[in-house]
Amino acid sequence: MTLRIQTLSRDEHLAFVAARPSASHMQVPSWGDVKPDWRAESLGWFDEEERLVGAGLVLFRALPKLKRYLAYLPEGPLIDWHADDLDRWLDPMLAHLKRQGAFSVKMGPPVVVRRWSADAVKAAIADPAARRLRDAEATSHEPGAAEVADRLRRAGWRQTEPGGEDGFAAGQPRYVCQVPFAGRSLEDIQRGLNQQWRRNIKKAEKAGVKIERGGYDDLPAFYELYAETAERDRFLPRPLSYFQRMWTALTTEHPDRMRLYLAHHDGDVLAAATMLTVGEHVWYSYGASTSRKREVQPNNAMQWRMMTDAHELGAAVYDFRGITDTLEESNHLLGLLRFKAGAGGEAVEYLGEWDFPLNRLLHKALDLYMARR
Repeated sequence: MTLRIQTLSRDEHLAFVAARPSASHMQVPSWGDVKPDWRAESLGWFDEEERLVGAGLVLFRALPKLKRYLAYLPEGPLIDWHADDLDRWLDPMLAHLKRQGAFSVKMGPPVVVRRWSADAVKAAIADPAARRLRDAEATSHEPGAAEVADRLRRAGWRQTEPGGEDGFAAGQPRYVCQVPFAGRSLEDIQRGLNQQWRRNIKKAEKAGVKIERGGYDDLPAFYELYAETAERDRFLPRPLSYFQRMWTALTTEHPDRMRLYLAHHDGDVLAAATMLTVGEHVWYSYGASTSRKREVQPNNAMQWRMMTDAHELGAAVYDFRGITDTLEESNHLLGLLRFKAGAGGEAVEYLGEWDFPLNRLLHKALDLYMARR
């Protein structure tokens, strides 16, 4: 059976995503509006009966002075990754993207490789012999993931190795922390919190911390804390306009696609965070906090409110997004892993990002440019 690819309208793309239990927030049409430096296209896969059987959001980034593009499908596309004939899905995509002027294609198959339960993560952190999460014994392995990787390699795709000592990839994270919600009551999820989390939530409640939903007009208050967080944690912040554009694009597509939460105490905003929802998948997206009044524990209180609301929305998973792969005590990201695992989160390894060079010379030039950055 052959598959045909063609450009989809936003409505066709959105309808396909809406019919699925979940999809990445980077694979909905509105995500293209969040990235104005990239040109976006919605792709659809059609079978011989002209049924739409797959979809993907492609972002094109132009090379300076050349009409050649890097084509990127973050955490996508949405196709049958476990099909025996995976080439039947990917070959028409590569041919289409080559016609569009792409010199290289990058994608992130939404395929889970293995999982570590919250207890397994805790044990790995406590084990002095364990240096990386990947070295610790996983709680479960997803059947078929290794076969998908083998098929991609045989077809000429190259896996992007996570860069840096912290195990984060240059693109989207390969390791994430997720709290499973499917089939669990809110009481079950609360029991999954560790003692520190439960203690901090009670402390925040006793101190009078109030969690409120915000809107577009509250983004500057979020941003003030975000800029402080960026300075404290030594990362380059995105501009306020990015979050304003993100809010407008996502909430126009669906009113609950993006939410903003703020933790208040005695007239001060102490913490804020954004939450994204697609189907049954909910993400904690961006977080920000001040160093002031940390003793009233606004972050735990805010996360618990977000988890409660996610459960009310019917979420099957609450996703804390990227975590470090390193278990070294000296790494400043280990505290973040402890915080997320403390909420009952399991560590999840995805297949990572993969590249296909359509023009090897330009692809190699891009690799060299990225290595120098």
